[in-house]
Formats: sequence, C-alpha cells, structure tokens
Amino acid sequence: MPGGPEGFVRLDGGEFTMGSDGHYQEEAPAHRVRVGGFWISPAAVTNREFADFVRATGYRTVAERPLDPEMFPGAPAENLVPGSMVFTGTPGPVDLLHLSQWWAWTPGANWRRPFGPGTSIGNRADHPVVHVAYEDAEAYAGWAGCRLPTEAEWEYAARGGLEGAQFTWGDDPEDAYTPRANYWHGDFPWRAQRGYGSTAPVRSFPPNGFGLYDMAGNVWEWTSDWYRQHDAGPGCCVPRDPRGGERNASVDPGQVPVPRKVIKGGSFLCADNYCQRYRPAARRPQMIDTGMSHVGFRCAASFPEPRAGVASAPDTGLGPG
Repeated sequence: MPGGPEGFVRLDGGEFTMGSDGHYQEEAPAHRVRVGGFWISPAAVTNREFADFVRATGYRTVAERPLDPEMFPGAPAENLVPGSMVFTGTPGPVDLLHLSQWWAWTPGANWRRPFGPGTSIGNRADHPVVHVAYEDAEAYAGWAGCRLPTEAEWEYAARGGLEGAQFTWGDDPEDAYTPRANYWHGDFPWRAQRGYGSTAPVRSFPPNGFGLYDMAGNVWEWTSDWYRQHDAGPGCCVPRDPRGGERNASVDPGQVPVPRKVIKGGSFLCADNYCQRYRPAARRPQMIDTGMSHVGFRCAASFPEPRAGVASAPDTGLGPG
C-alpha cells in the first residue's frame, strides 16, 4: 500500500452516523459526521510489538513507576508502589453494581506481568498488550511513526462500511455457530465458557468489512480524544473530523481529578447481562494514568499532505459508510 505504514489498512473516509440512541446514555445522540482518509492498523498492538519498542528505547510504562503521592492524598505509602488494575473472577454470582468485587489494584502488575507478580507474557506474545496508560500508548505510537486514532476515526473504522449497524458484523447478535468477537460468554463475572474470560491472540476472530480485527471485544482501545458527552453538532452542516472536548473538562468531579480519554470497542469483559459495549457506538471515559488488564490500543496515521503542484482528489462524500 504505497504511501502508508507497512501493513496498515487505507480508509478513504466518508460520512456516517456516529453514536447510538438505543443503548447507553453516553452514546447519544446519534449524529452525522464525516472523516477524512486515514490509515489504521488491522489489529491491536501485541505484547511482541510492545516488547520490541521497550527493547529499542528502554521505556518504562506508567504501571512500572511509583505513584505520585500528590495525586493520592492520604493514601498509605504501601499503596503508592508500581502496579495496575487486574480483573479477577469471583467465586460465584455477585451483585453487579459493585465493580470492586472483580477489580483489584495489584502491586507489581504491568504489561510484562499481566496478572501480577509471578505471571508473565511468555505464552501471550500475540495477545494485545494491556496495562498501558495513555502516555504509554502515545509513546509507542511516536516511536512507530504513527499516532492514536480519533474517536470518530475509530468508530468509522469499526463499522466496516455498515451504516448504522448495531455490531461490527451487522444487526443480528452472534449465534452459537459463528463466533464473532471475544466478549464474555457465560455467567459474568464468575464463570466464563471455555476459550473466553481473558484476552485472545489478535486476529482470532473474523475481521470486519474493512479487514480490521477485534474492533469488538478483546480489549478496550485508547483514542486521542478527551472525553465529553456527545452533542448533535451545529445542525447546519455535518462536522468533518470532529474531536473530543477539552482536557480540563474531561475530569469527573466525583472522582480523582485525572483527565480522561475516550476508549472504544469493549473487551473480553463485556457481557450481555452487564455491559453490552462490544459495539462500534460504545464508548467509555478512561483516566489517562490508569492501565488495566482489559485496555490496549492500535495505531493510525494521516494521509500525507499533497506535495506542491500535485492536486489531491476531491472529497465527494461518497466514501464507504
């Protein structure tokens, strides 16, 4: 694919309906947007690829560094050690209102040790890298000569040319005979069916219409947009390449005052009885300093600017989607 990063998929962009009026509040209102052309990686960055970056640069992720006491006033010193948030299944059915029953701050957990001390990625080289905070994803992207996708780009890519479809593969839910994505199959959060309940190697499930893998499930993926509620746009026109809100406005006043970026796509923890967010319209805010065992990323790249004296093709608005 001349002109783009090796292995990336070229998307020429177009107009599509972003968001959803039929699911979670943060996805509404559904609204028309237009994105320009861009390149996007067909799969999330893997442990093998991230290890190459670390070997080349000596980079240490946020989860491998001690916590800043000023960000967590009153926290005991023993809690300010390097670590990350790890999912641990419960021994049986629980009240799904209390996330603390299956999420735990785990000292020593990071991308190399995804379940904490004593664990490794030795047999998970092709799984998506996890426990990466936003700056970790940005650092990798800069090293690789790419960037993180915007929320609009990510959702356009996830839809695979299916205008308004509920899932990346269409409107019909997955059936028992055709696995479509790595989301929770079984009784959440305590009993997953065989082959589910954790990350899977990238490309384990069929790609969408654009040839992109795991745009539903496996891991949530960072985008470059600061989180804000959707709005309906200016009304007079379809916005082109919309971006998120402002850094300061992305902070949740009811939580630790850390800015939040939009993450997309859902993860292996999305369950139909709890969190049906393995859909293109789904979105969540994620604090930029927090890695978790179900958050990763993929890269994107912009089309090069036209050279002087070289005309670019006009945007007809007739692109896929």
